[in-house]
Amino acid sequence: MHVTYNTAKDGTKTYYIIDSIKRDGKRSSETVERLGTEQEIMKLHGTSNPSAWMEARARELTEKKKAASGKKVLVPFLPDAALEPGVQNAFNVGYLFLQQIYYQLKLPSICRQISKRNAFAYDLDNILSRLVYGRILFPSSKLSCLELSQRLYEQPNFEIQHIYRALSVLAKEMDFVQAELYKNSREIIKRSDGVLYYDCTNYFFETESEEGLKQYGPSKEHRPSPIVGMGLFMDKSGLPLAFSITPGNQSEQTTLQPLEKKIMQDFGKSKFVVCTDGGLSSEANRKFNNWGERCFITTQSIKKMKKSLKDWALDTEGWRLPGSRKTYSIKDMADTPENRARIFYKQRYVEGYDEERDIEFNQTLIVTFSLKYMLYQRCIREGQIARAKEMAGTPSKADRVGPNDARRFIKRTVVTKDGEAASIKAYTLNRAAIEKEERFDGFYAVCTNLDDDPALIVDVNRGRWEIEESFRIMKTEFEARPVYLKRDDRIMAHFLSCFIALLIYRILESRLNAGTQEEKKDPPKRLRRRYTSTAIIGTLRGMAMTKAGSDGFIPSYRRTDLTDELHEISGFRTDYQFSTRKRMQGFCRRSKGL
Repeated sequence: MHVTYNTAKDGTKTYYIIDSIKRDGKRSSETVERLGTEQEIMKLHGTSNPSAWMEARARELTEKKKAASGKKVLVPFLPDAALEPGVQNAFNVGYLFLQQIYYQLKLPSICRQISKRNAFAYDLDNILSRLVYGRILFPSSKLSCLELSQRLYEQPNFEIQHIYRALSVLAKEMDFVQAELYKNSREIIKRSDGVLYYDCTNYFFETESEEGLKQYGPSKEHRPSPIVGMGLFMDKSGLPLAFSITPGNQSEQTTLQPLEKKIMQDFGKSKFVVCTDGGLSSEANRKFNNWGERCFITTQSIKKMKKSLKDWALDTEGWRLPGSRKTYSIKDMADTPENRARIFYKQRYVEGYDEERDIEFNQTLIVTFSLKYMLYQRCIREGQIARAKEMAGTPSKADRVGPNDARRFIKRTVVTKDGEAASIKAYTLNRAAIEKEERFDGFYAVCTNLDDDPALIVDVNRGRWEIEESFRIMKTEFEARPVYLKRDDRIMAHFLSCFIALLIYRILESRLNAGTQEEKKDPPKRLRRRYTSTAIIGTLRGMAMTKAGSDGFIPSYRRTDLTDELHEISGFRTDYQFSTRKRMQGFCRRSKGL
């Protein structure tokens, strides 16, 4: 064992004792004990020579390890003795890897600040942490969260009524929590927050009554239930930045500006590029981000363009490749590996004016064409056409139509019998609709007020898929809906706990997918998905320790490359064949940075 240290931004050195461990022919390091700063060591241990004390402590722990090595632990079990009633013998330790990030984000400190401003006796930190861990490990209702939190090695110390009271307080402090999380997250991971992605989704309730935030509106899941809307900002590195909750009947177009103003005010950010999809690209939102140091990149629907712009966008001549001035024709392009790898583009400058601010409002329209994307769209359509043919023969299935539904290719013709009122429909394949849609295959358009390289702008816009993945994680892995809460403040706090869980998970995912030790300190802008969200969350949920009598615990999970990586990035290991109670307490301390 030896002494090492980490240096903070202010130059302060914090010392640790590190042990080198060899497992399966590979060497890794493990943090054995946090010693503290030199001032802390001198004050706590009464020494004037902290260096000598640290070396002596390292030798002491080394000798203890040598004395204990080679010893076997014998745990007595009685084959005829039944388990004691009500005693839990298995505990989850996967939460420790989440707890480490929870403490690095200084959430206990945030809870203490909130507690000072509000008069209550319960432990807000204990409640919030269990809500966050539970949302990832065992998503459920608030009552079930309390019960399931007893599966964690560190037991909860609150009651169900405390959870609901805490939710009301957290809702009141929601803006403060988000601002502090942004500030603290920048200290533990590099954030690419020069580009911010924004998108909206909604969550349904198991009720039919409209009240407060719960209102009927266009549900993303086409459910006939009241919903609330969520607007989410995410930075280019895939980390959530801020969110808002709005009534379910409110237009998504109006949710961007209020949250953006909050980011500028509470986060101290004024220079960034906002990237949105076509559903949020209203002229008002574009003009809002055509001011100061803010810019925008937004998806543009070619189908909704004016005829002159649409004809220009779909013209097969005048296309270019990034870094080249040569023009190309995309008409009848040969299907070759080289052409599939190419992305052609053309751009057009559109002048405008913002009368409200009395400034120019000029935009650049960039259209791309990809042969690979065209072939993909046509492959999808072929399957839809095949389904449309099948449904055309079954009138009961052919009437309902959605924008991406195969039934949009079915033509309905009204016929009559002997001059009677029209009441019979004939269903055939709508070839005209198919040919009209094929015109747009392979094309994609964005609009921006930036003057950068078109290839760079298109690449930035391509990163919007990560915010869609964040919504998927919250809805599936975190089971954020349906929502069972009634009061608006508690609904807001529910989504705050989901947001914190998403941030912690994304930081953990970033570290796991970073690769080398150097990359882990400064993760790449685009994560390489070595581990899926299903694999990471499933592994954390399955990491259990079983009590072995009164002496200690043994792992009840399968050791994998993913568990090895979790242990490596955290600096402690839980996969020893046997861990004493003291060692288990050490795991908990290290996960809290103590």
